[in-house]
Amino acid sequence: MRILVTGGAGYIGSHTCKALTHQGHTVIVYDNLSTGHRELVRWGDFVFGDILDTQRLRACIRQYRIEGIIHFAASAYVGESVVEPGKYFRNNVCGTLSILDAMRDEGVPYIVVSGTCAVYGSPDNMPIIEDTPANPINPYGASKLFMERMLADFENAHGIRWISLRYFNAAGCDPDGETGEWHEPETHLIPRALMAAIGKIPALEIFGGDYPTPDGTCVRDYVHVSDLADAHLRSIDFLSKGKKSHIINLGAEKGTSIYEVISTVKEVTGVSVPYIISPKRTGDPPILQADSTKAKIILEWKPKYSNLNFNINSSFLWINKYNK
Repeated sequence: MRILVTGGAGYIGSHTCKALTHQGHTVIVYDNLSTGHRELVRWGDFVFGDILDTQRLRACIRQYRIEGIIHFAASAYVGESVVEPGKYFRNNVCGTLSILDAMRDEGVPYIVVSGTCAVYGSPDNMPIIEDTPANPINPYGASKLFMERMLADFENAHGIRWISLRYFNAAGCDPDGETGEWHEPETHLIPRALMAAIGKIPALEIFGGDYPTPDGTCVRDYVHVSDLADAHLRSIDFLSKGKKSHIINLGAEKGTSIYEVISTVKEVTGVSVPYIISPKRTGDPPILQADSTKAKIILEWKPKYSNLNFNINSSFLWINKYNK
C-alpha cells in the first residue's frame, strides 16, 4: 500500500517507516521537522510540510495516491502541555482535524493514530483496560482524547475508519541501530538515565520520591518502540481489510519504577546513575500499567522486544553509536 506517515522523521515514526518498508509498503514521510530529524528519514520519500496546512496535505495525498495514513505528528510532553496548553490543542486537535478534512476531501479511507495512556488520567485500578473511564489530568491527555472523539465523529459522518493505539511508555531503539530516540532536549527517563551514567548530564532528575508506590517513585509500563511499530503495521493491514474501528492499548503489561530503571542501567553500563529528587510535576500519575489483551486478540500482536534489559541495551547502543 501507499502509506502517508505524518511525523515520520520522529522517534516512533521512523521506526514504523522502517517496518513498513520492510513489509513492502511504499512510504511517504510528511513532517515539518520541528522535532523530527531529516537524517531519520531513511525509508520512503520525504515531503516537508505542516499538518495544519490542509491544502498541502491534500496535494501530497493526490500526488502520491495515498491509500492510508499513519499519524504521529503531535506534541507529546506532559509537563510542557501544562504550561503551554494552547500548543497542544493547536497541534494535536487542530492538526488532526486538518488531516481528517484532507482525508475526507481526497477519499482516503482509514487512519491509524498514536493515542496515549494519558487519556486515562490516574485510574484507581490496574492494569488499565480500554473500558477504563477516560479522565485526563493534563492538556496532553485531553488533546489526545479529543482526537479520538473527532475520529469517531468523522467516521459517523464520512465513513473514515480508524484505530487509536493508546501507547504506554515508548522505550528502546532499533535493534539494528539504524534509527533511535533523538529528542532535543531529551526528556525520557531511559535515555536520560544513560546520559547521567556516562557523564553527558550531571545527574538524572527524578520528579517525586514519595508516590504511593512500593519504592516511592513513579511506575510505568515500558513498551519497545519496535513492538509499537509492529502494532502500526498490523493496524493498517487490519483496516485495509475493511474491518471496524478500535481503540487499543499497547504496553508490556509490566510496571517498572524509576529506581528499577536506574538499577538496570547500572547493570548494563557498569556505572551508577547519579540522581537528584525534585518536586513532583503536575499531571504525573503514580502508576500506569497496561492490559494489552485486546491488541493480542484484535491485532494478533505480541511484544517481541519489550523487556527492560533490551529497552536499555538498545538505547545504549544508539547513544554510543551516534554519541547523542
